[in-house]
Amino acid sequence: MIREPGAGPEKRGRTVSGRAHHFRGSLGRFATGVAIVTFDGSTTRHGITVNSFTSVSLDPPLVLVSIARSTRAHDELAGRPFTVNILGAEQKALAMHFAGTPGAEPQWVEGTVAPRLSRVLAYFECKPWAAYDGGDHTLYLGEVVDFNYRSGDALAFASGRFTTIPESQLGVEDLL
Repeated sequence: MIREPGAGPEKRGRTVSGRAHHFRGSLGRFATGVAIVTFDGSTTRHGITVNSFTSVSLDPPLVLVSIARSTRAHDELAGRPFTVNILGAEQKALAMHFAGTPGAEPQWVEGTVAPRLSRVLAYFECKPWAAYDGGDHTLYLGEVVDFNYRSGDALAFASGRFTTIPESQLGVEDLL
């Protein structure tokens, strides 16, 4: 919706908070994978469920995660190595565990530079590269130092619900 110059916070019956809710709903129509960012904080190990993850560069290998400033572990991530754990379709409980609905304690793997979760679909262990202000989020870039994947369907999130993205017959690496 285009706002006219000088228009107030209401437009077509939506308040600013209603507009934010509608904006979030519109963004939710874009299906994303589900990942958990894991790292060792100053006193404890952390995991944060995210759906804002993307590759940035192949040379050097860089990835980006977007972390809400309101997340309890947000401030501890700054300057620390981290792992982006991509979840398989069967790992919804793990996503919920790190999104604030605790379940069974996850199985951890000691990574090369940061802890990771056991049996995830893929992982990317990262050294901190840069952090950028992203409004109510911080955009953390990591240089990938170790990575791997396994076969399986991916856990995805769209329109406020978990769904499955079936594994294709050929991965992109077979096309290169």
